[in-house]
Amino acid sequence: MSKLCRQVSIESPGPTLKECVFSFDVPVPDVPMYGARIRVVYAGACYRANRTRSASVCSTSSISSIGSLTGEMESFGIHTSTPAHVGLRDGALFPGYEVAGIVDEIGKAAECTDGIKIGTRIVLYPNDGVPHGYADYIVVPDFHCLVKVPENLPLSIAAMLPTGALLAMNTVNTAIECLNTIIEGPGKKEKATVLIVGTGGLALWALRIASFYFQRLPYHERIRISVATLKDEGIVWAQEDEDVSVVQWSEDLYERQLVERTIDACGGFVDVVLNFGTTSRSLHRSLQCLAPGGMVLVTEDVGDKLLPKFAKKADEMNVNIVAVQNGTIEQLRELVELVANGTIKPPPHSVFPAEEAQEVVRKLCNSEIKGRAILKFHDID
Repeated sequence: MSKLCRQVSIESPGPTLKECVFSFDVPVPDVPMYGARIRVVYAGACYRANRTRSASVCSTSSISSIGSLTGEMESFGIHTSTPAHVGLRDGALFPGYEVAGIVDEIGKAAECTDGIKIGTRIVLYPNDGVPHGYADYIVVPDFHCLVKVPENLPLSIAAMLPTGALLAMNTVNTAIECLNTIIEGPGKKEKATVLIVGTGGLALWALRIASFYFQRLPYHERIRISVATLKDEGIVWAQEDEDVSVVQWSEDLYERQLVERTIDACGGFVDVVLNFGTTSRSLHRSLQCLAPGGMVLVTEDVGDKLLPKFAKKADEMNVNIVAVQNGTIEQLRELVELVANGTIKPPPHSVFPAEEAQEVVRKLCNSEIKGRAILKFHDID
């Protein structure tokens, strides 16, 4: 008889937040000939809006406009009776893609890379070929999606890196390309301003990653970073860097007031916006804060939904909207090293037993969890 292991499915919660987490006993998967079986230790908590779309909700979401969220949530199959403090996914391609664990078994014909062997601590680079991680064990067909985790990096932190942190890193890298053109291109502006929108996990990762990479640029003293935050606690997090200016996007103000407040806090119109909000209102506000030739960077899923709607307006304003993908496995390896050696500090996270997934979803929907929510499947300490 095959050994059994636990598998968990987290779906979109209904109005009562019930029956959205399902647990099954499934056979422990066989080891692929050229791949490996992974014992999942931690996986970032998020869930799909329904079984046919890839949108999902997780605790790294940055919500820039609660008031305009209803219609956009419904477009993803989430109805207005869902609790208000909900954001669309910010990088988790599917549930369970934020996976950290150890190599349990290796296929007989596998070509091991990067010194990976049985017992090696790893994170999975997310792509369409990687299985969902909400199970005690998962298998990968080869070693191309495995990234080794140093012993000094806790796996709970490593689980945050493959999606949210990696997307933030690629967004910062794209911003640097824009800055190169703005500061060293034909126009050669004397100074440039970067605005990061949001205070969820993505925005916090972006702020810390940008602070590190911008300092390595030859023109770093000519870059000004500002943060637009919706929540009060976001001001405290954003002000961890004394050189960063902060503006609060209070939803009780008119749009024109918010735009004027942002331009004033940034010392003028903005050159690059890293917009980790999920609504058309947030994007529209960001466009109005841009200088001519400026650029708004949005996540790919938001771009797919909103770019057609705003393409004409962006053209009229002589600005650009760019959708940023999640990032490469090479970037993930670099990110793992930077976080492991303490160069980049991770945002807050909270760990919960996988058995409490139902309660974790409830807390996510009501904004009761500080930082990223991580589910623990095995205790290897």
